[in-house]
Amino acid sequence: MLFLILPYIVQAVLIIHVIKTGRNQLWVWVLLLAPFGMGAIAYVAVELLPELFRSRTAQRTARGFKKAIDPGANLRRFENEARVATNVASRQRYAEELVRHARYDEAIAQYREALTGLYEHDPNLLQGLAHAQFGKGDARAARATLDELIRLNPDFRSPAGHLLYARALEAEGEVHKALEEYRVLAPSYPGAEASVRYAQLLQAQGQRAEAQKLVRELLEQARIAPGHYRRAQRPWLEAAQRLL
Repeated sequence: MLFLILPYIVQAVLIIHVIKTGRNQLWVWVLLLAPFGMGAIAYVAVELLPELFRSRTAQRTARGFKKAIDPGANLRRFENEARVATNVASRQRYAEELVRHARYDEAIAQYREALTGLYEHDPNLLQGLAHAQFGKGDARAARATLDELIRLNPDFRSPAGHLLYARALEAEGEVHKALEEYRVLAPSYPGAEASVRYAQLLQAQGQRAEAQKLVRELLEQARIAPGHYRRAQRPWLEAAQRLL
């Protein structure tokens, strides 16, 4: 019985979809009058599939699938672009991809080549260089680069750069300075990472009560935040939960 009525259910659902989404009402007649099943196939092919493949979710899925099959595709593409174009933007894209592949020395070399001429003091390039240096394990060099960035670009603001500065201080063993940087950054950082790193360092320093208070406030804010925020921040929220 289910197999007999299922096509009619699908037909009804598609007609409701046409009406609710404001599509051309001719589709209602196509769905009703076309040979059985053909109207539904035509509607899905013409109206739904193109929209699905244009959606952000579908595009993210396609990118993820492509990356899983050929993880080095973007790296090769950006390397070729940097070799052919030889401009700052192409070098920066290539350097960023090198960092994602943990090829830090090569990334540092690309950033240094880009930091010339008009871009000698570019804050985004300096921040990228510091990120590569930190990834390599050279926290001192990363902090020195960020200090230079601040000196040359006093009006530049970057939450990601500020977080990197705090992490470099922590890695260098400058715990009190790192705590102060985390304390200033955490309330305004667009995500949970800064607060969680702050709480982790507090707990490591024996300041458990303050760490617990910070974590509970963070989790309460996340509880009432939109779902997309919780999904995006899930790894850090789970890390916060483990501190309780």
